[in-house]
Amino acid sequence: MRSATFNQQSFRLIFVAYSLSLIGCGPAGDRVLEETVEQSYKIEPTTSISIKNVDGSIQVYGSPAHEMTLQAIKRAYSAKRLKQIAVDVSVQPGTVAIETTFPREPTWSLRDRSGTVDYTIVVPDTASISRLELANGEVSVEEMRGQSVHARLGTGRLFVHNCFSNVDVTVGRGTFTLAYEWWEPGKFSVQTKITDGNAWAFLPSDGAFHLIAETVQGKIASDFTAVGEHRAQAMTKVDVLVNGGGEAQIRMRATEGNIKVVEQNP
Repeated sequence: MRSATFNQQSFRLIFVAYSLSLIGCGPAGDRVLEETVEQSYKIEPTTSISIKNVDGSIQVYGSPAHEMTLQAIKRAYSAKRLKQIAVDVSVQPGTVAIETTFPREPTWSLRDRSGTVDYTIVVPDTASISRLELANGEVSVEEMRGQSVHARLGTGRLFVHNCFSNVDVTVGRGTFTLAYEWWEPGKFSVQTKITDGNAWAFLPSDGAFHLIAETVQGKIASDFTAVGEHRAQAMTKVDVLVNGGGEAQIRMRATEGNIKVVEQNP
C-alpha cells in the first residue's frame, strides 16, 4: 500500500476497477454481489479527513506520501441494492469528506438486506482524522502522527496501532485494542471510552506516559502499577506515571467491562 503510485488528481470518484461476482454455495438469492472502487488523490499533508460508514469496516493507514488512496468494496444481495449504495468523496483544499449512503433497509424482508462497504484508505501520516464514524463493524487506524484522530464505533471492534496523535475514541458495544510496538517521545494523548465491552492496551516498557485506567463495573489488570501495588491484583482504577510520565497521557475508561494493560518487551 505504501508504495502505491498516484497517476492523477481528481475530485470525483472514478471507477477504475469494477468486478461483479457471485460467491457462496447457497441459493442464488443468498449469493453476494461485489463491486470494487479504487481512486487516488493528491492532498495536503495536514488535510483534515472525515469518514462515515454504516455497516462494514474502515481501515486507515498513515503513510509518508502526500497522497490519499481509497479502495471501497461494496457488497449486497441484489444488483439493485448494490447500485443504490453510494460512495461519495469530496476533496477540497485542506479537507476530505468520505460519505457512504445506504438504501433504506425494509423491515419486512430479511433477504433484501442493505449490504456493506469495506474501506481501505492510505493517507499522509501527518493528516488529521477529524471524524471516523462506523455504526457496525471493524475499525483500525495505524501509524498516524497528525494533530488528532477522532473515531466513534457503535458496535464491533476498534484497533489503534502506533498512533502518536491526540486520539479520542468511543465504542458503544464491543472491544478496543491499543498497541504500540515502539515509543516516540512527544506530547500527545489517548482518550478512550467504552460503554459495554473490554479493552486491551499493549504498551512498550521504555515508554514514558501517564496511565489512567478505570472501570465502573469490571476489573483492571495492569503490568504497570504504582509502588506497593501487585500486578496480579484486580483493581477498578490505575493511576501511575510510567518512566516519569513524560508528556503523553493514556486514559482508558469502561462502563461495563474489563481492562487489561500489558507491558511490551519488558
